[in-house]
Amino acid sequence: MNALKIENLKVSREGKEIVKGLSLEVKKGEVHALMGPNGSGKSTLAGAIAGHPSCVVTAGRVLVDGVDVTSAAPHERAKAGIFLSMQSTPEIPGVTLSNFLRTAYNAVKDAPLSVMEFHALLQARMEDLKIDPLFARRHLNAGFSGGEKKRAEVLQLSVLDPAYAVLDETDSGLDVDALKIVTDGLARLRGERIGILVISHNPKMLEALAPDVVHVMKDGMIVAEGGKELAERIGKEGYESVTK
Repeated sequence: MNALKIENLKVSREGKEIVKGLSLEVKKGEVHALMGPNGSGKSTLAGAIAGHPSCVVTAGRVLVDGVDVTSAAPHERAKAGIFLSMQSTPEIPGVTLSNFLRTAYNAVKDAPLSVMEFHALLQARMEDLKIDPLFARRHLNAGFSGGEKKRAEVLQLSVLDPAYAVLDETDSGLDVDALKIVTDGLARLRGERIGILVISHNPKMLEALAPDVVHVMKDGMIVAEGGKELAERIGKEGYESVTK
């Protein structure tokens, strides 16, 4: 089965259970949206999928194309095809975005690229996303605006070409123009080779992405599911209309 599958997952942070027996499945070729009030456990779920050490799985499984990665280290999950775009990314002075991306690419791919081969790949991806080539020379996230950090993460997603992408509020902090670049970039990536789980509150982003399935999370559980019309309803009426 070509899918990212979450089975009855329970996750704790700092000794408190946050995710309480949640199940969902994202197949390749699908875009799923995960919505929910603040504090419902969305970011904890994202961290657990990627193997963040602060997100302790106490029950359930995370499967990638049928392979159980629940106990796998983060880098092993990345090699299996999981990509996580986090809400907050660290600044790493002294490391250029280009060098970081090449190191990441060669760490997760079976066939590493030479400097020249990777440069050609990176330039093509930056052109697709309408990113200035000089951007790759800057130090990773150092002095980046919120929008620039998100563009860098979408560029990373494009370069690494994972099987499954979990995007934790990638739209946060973006102005209208930057949001369009991000949504256009994600639209280009959409296809049979990738499954995407987008965590977002932004109706404009979800409208642009037109998710196949919308999940609504509250108190660590999925409490409602539907098509893109569910996101439209929440945008008009709020979460209480579907979480009562």
